[in-house]
Amino acid sequence: MDEQALLGLNPNADSDFRQRALAYFEQLKISPDAWQVCAEALAQRTYSDDHVKFFCFQVLEHQVKYKYSELTTVQQQLIRETLISWLQAQMLNPQPEKTFIRNKAAQVFALLFVTEYLTKWPKFFFDILSVVDLNPRGVDLYLRILMAIDSELVDRDVVHTSEEARRNTLIKDTMREQCIPNLVESWYQILQNYQYTNSEVTCQCLEVVGAYVSWIDLSLIANDRFINMLLGHMSIEVLREEACDCLFEVVNKGMDPVDKMKLVESLCQVLQSAGFFSIDQEEDVDFLARFSKLVNGMGQSLIVSWSKLIKNGDIKNAQEALQAIETKVALMLQLLIHEDDDISSNIIGFCYDYLHILKQLTVLSDQQKANVEAIMLAVMKKLTYDEEYNFENEGEDEAMFVEYRKQLKLLLDRLAQVSPELLLASVRRVFSSTLQNWQTTRFMEVEVAIRLLYMLAEALPVSHGAHFSGDVSKASALQDMMRTLVTSGVSSYQHTSVTLEFFETVVRYEKFFTVEPQHIPCVLMAFLDHRGLRHSSAKVRSRTAYLFSRFVKSLNKQMNPFIEDILNRIQDLLELSPPENGHQSLLSSDDQLFIYETAGVLIVNSEYPAERKQALMRNLLTPLMEKFKILLEKLMLAQDEERQASLADCLNHAVGFASRTSKAFSNKQTVKQCGCSEVYLDCLQTFLPALSCPLQKDILRSGVRTFLHRMIICLEEEVLPFIPSASEHMLKDCEAKDLQEFIPLINQITAKFKIQVSPFLQQMFMPLLHAIFEVLLRPAEENDQSAALEKQMLRRSYFAFLQTVTGSGMSEVIANQGAENVERVLVTVIQGAVEYPDPIAQKTCFIILSKLVELWGGKDGPVGFADFVYKHIVPACFLAPLKQTFDLADAQTVLALSECAVTLKTIHLKRGPECVQYLQQEYLPSLQVAPEIIQEFCQALQQPDAKVLKNYLKVFFQRAKP
Repeated sequence: MDEQALLGLNPNADSDFRQRALAYFEQLKISPDAWQVCAEALAQRTYSDDHVKFFCFQVLEHQVKYKYSELTTVQQQLIRETLISWLQAQMLNPQPEKTFIRNKAAQVFALLFVTEYLTKWPKFFFDILSVVDLNPRGVDLYLRILMAIDSELVDRDVVHTSEEARRNTLIKDTMREQCIPNLVESWYQILQNYQYTNSEVTCQCLEVVGAYVSWIDLSLIANDRFINMLLGHMSIEVLREEACDCLFEVVNKGMDPVDKMKLVESLCQVLQSAGFFSIDQEEDVDFLARFSKLVNGMGQSLIVSWSKLIKNGDIKNAQEALQAIETKVALMLQLLIHEDDDISSNIIGFCYDYLHILKQLTVLSDQQKANVEAIMLAVMKKLTYDEEYNFENEGEDEAMFVEYRKQLKLLLDRLAQVSPELLLASVRRVFSSTLQNWQTTRFMEVEVAIRLLYMLAEALPVSHGAHFSGDVSKASALQDMMRTLVTSGVSSYQHTSVTLEFFETVVRYEKFFTVEPQHIPCVLMAFLDHRGLRHSSAKVRSRTAYLFSRFVKSLNKQMNPFIEDILNRIQDLLELSPPENGHQSLLSSDDQLFIYETAGVLIVNSEYPAERKQALMRNLLTPLMEKFKILLEKLMLAQDEERQASLADCLNHAVGFASRTSKAFSNKQTVKQCGCSEVYLDCLQTFLPALSCPLQKDILRSGVRTFLHRMIICLEEEVLPFIPSASEHMLKDCEAKDLQEFIPLINQITAKFKIQVSPFLQQMFMPLLHAIFEVLLRPAEENDQSAALEKQMLRRSYFAFLQTVTGSGMSEVIANQGAENVERVLVTVIQGAVEYPDPIAQKTCFIILSKLVELWGGKDGPVGFADFVYKHIVPACFLAPLKQTFDLADAQTVLALSECAVTLKTIHLKRGPECVQYLQQEYLPSLQVAPEIIQEFCQALQQPDAKVLKNYLKVFFQRAKP
């Protein structure tokens, strides 16, 4: 071996050595006989360095995994012997190998096993057992090999080919027949031998039993001698967690419902008499988390048995199963209420399924009702934050609690299905008593009381949030709680979690304020003062900005008396904070978007006359326009790139805010009806000069482009005079991405205004195409993935543009470009249909071709178009699907083929018998298609139902491809 290269295997080696070692590894993998050197080194223990040993196993692993079939019988025999002699050597080693080497060796054994067991090495396990016997070091390796084999055969996370899956099934069947009883016997001997002297080996063995139990005959494990030993391990501190997991796997195994019930019950009896059900006596939370998982498994298994027995009509046994379930509920509740969330979380599945059973019963016993109430109280208690929760800097523990809360919410929803009245009464009781004394109550209890009210909205579902109509007792209970919430003064509580929960709940139940509108002013004040938008916490301010906009939108009918007051109070929050003053504004620009939208909604939905709306809108937008002009001048003069970027950001925010106000308009309240056209046209005039700014082009163009999109919708044809100059600026020195984002704007204008914009389109059609072709023809590096993708997206955008033009009845825009240009465009569409393996673009191209044939393909079409149809369009319909890249198993490609069929159908419709004659006598014979197939094809083409040709084409091209 190259000793120098081996030095690079040490993790502390410098990078040159490491590179050399990597290169050496690649070289050995390719070399036909280098693995033999590694095999020899392992068998003869040539190297003491752990990294070199690991390296040798890696080379062997590669050989077995990828090149085994190329080896001769003698060489294969050599690999087997190498591994066995390495194993024998481990028995005598003074020190065991490092864990990472043992695991890698086990992987190589497992790979060899799945390759050879069915053919050359049926005695695999017997050979290994005869070497290791009960030597602790050997047993350790034997168990590691078993785990590696299990993960090769049954690990769900490993993706297997269907061939491998078949092989694995066969291996498992053969093992069950030939060696599993012997393996189980070996596990029993290992457990018995080492349970008191070697906890590490015993735990490994328990893990193996747990893994194999899922696919071997359960009676080999679920019998007195085995189960009694496992139960014995439950009392040995160092073994009990693994024993718990092993029992969980036994309980989880699918089996006959009555047998399963008996198994679970016998386990429970022993565990209970051994004192395991006395949870409060146990201090080891890690063990309790495993035990909770075991109880959960037992409970869920009993529930599955109950469901199967009910389905089979076995009422007597089903009754017994239900009885067995009920006796576990007290234990379940102890675990659910446990202060450790992992222990509680592990039992939620059983709890959830138990409630599902109760939901199906027609009448609940007093005990069952008491159980429901106990679960409810447990959920309410466990929803509460603990003292350690860090609200300002949420980390992993906090994220886990949030997830746990989601699980509890599912329980609460299920409780509501079992007994909505009880849930409502319980929440009301907790809510009322907490809010009566909120000033002296800890934050977590206040938060959870409001949270429960919030959660009722989803737990007791109604349509369109109509919680305050319909069922009188429910409506009045919710109304009482909401009234208490908004009048108790709890919005002043000094903790962010309570404040946020208050606002979330107010917005969740906005319909309350249509029933009792007298409470709107005090809630608005909470939103607008130090409790909401001016809170000391940025997190609260940010969330409140969003919730405030939702509140105002949903109650816009009730807002009229407060509009001017609100607009005055939010004035300072609307200020565009320029980059240079260093003053930290209260809201981020994203939050300000919501405030601008809210201001727009208030103005547009007010009952004011149009002149007043216009004045208010002008007040809102004029400061933005003035700031914009100043900042644009500053940007033109800025030298420093960082400063340019922050000025451009600020300009972009100004445009974004103006865009956002326009979201308030609707079909019922248009810009025109509100008298606001002039204001937005002024904005357009202010913003458009940014397009000619040579600095920070990307960000400025993207903002103005978005604003134009909005104005096309809001201002309708009033926007048209601005489009030509805007387009001209946007087409100057552009990249693929600019064009890709510009084309949708032109598509929007074309589809909306159609004939009105025809002169503009005719004028800009070729300049736009030249810009596109120029970018597409630019040379790029061969393996530059992102450039290739950009070009593909631009090509798609280009074809989408042509589709919009032809589909909007504007084909004269193309026709008027002069014969040479028209032909150039048509050729690009033919290329798009045939040459680029992009089914999305191909589909668009066939749609364009169909449309052009429909418009121009008749007797009175443009001169020369009929020739073009036969010379180019008909061949495209065959050449595209015949390409190897045209994959008929791909859904997008099938859609492209379907449009190809439409194109052929349209040609036949426009040209009649002449088209059939051309296909029959000229085109199809030139492709060497057999006469009877030509006949078949032409018949399908002439069928009145278009589906016939679509279905036929798929078969036709599947047959035609080699």
